[in-house]
Amino acid sequence: MSAKDGGYFSRLVRKLTSDVDELDADDLSEKSEAVGAQRACDCRSGDEVTVLGRLRSVELCPEDKAATLRAELFDGTEGVTLVWLGRRRIPGIEPGRTIKVRGRMAERDGQKVLYNPFYELQTTS
Repeated sequence: MSAKDGGYFSRLVRKLTSDVDELDADDLSEKSEAVGAQRACDCRSGDEVTVLGRLRSVELCPEDKAATLRAELFDGTEGVTLVWLGRRRIPGIEPGRTIKVRGRMAERDGQKVLYNPFYELQTTS
């Protein structure tokens, strides 16, 4: 048995001594692997990817008179910016929501970006 999969006592000590954000990131990472999604940290520009994570923020950014909806997705390893061009609002896309997205990874200003990704809203469990 590996140290990560340790016994009851070691899991209990980890839960009591770890930061809540760290535990949440581990949980998101495990859920991502369970549904067959890739970890954001492993995705490279140009790859067709599927990522599962939680939306940290959602904002409307009107640039050059064209509406743009942006959201920050965090999967437990790294953040990915989601950008929907020409959209002011998408029902269900709100902070705290867990979603699975699919698209071609790009990079802008050193940040990972998915433009107009296909998305599936996930139920909370």
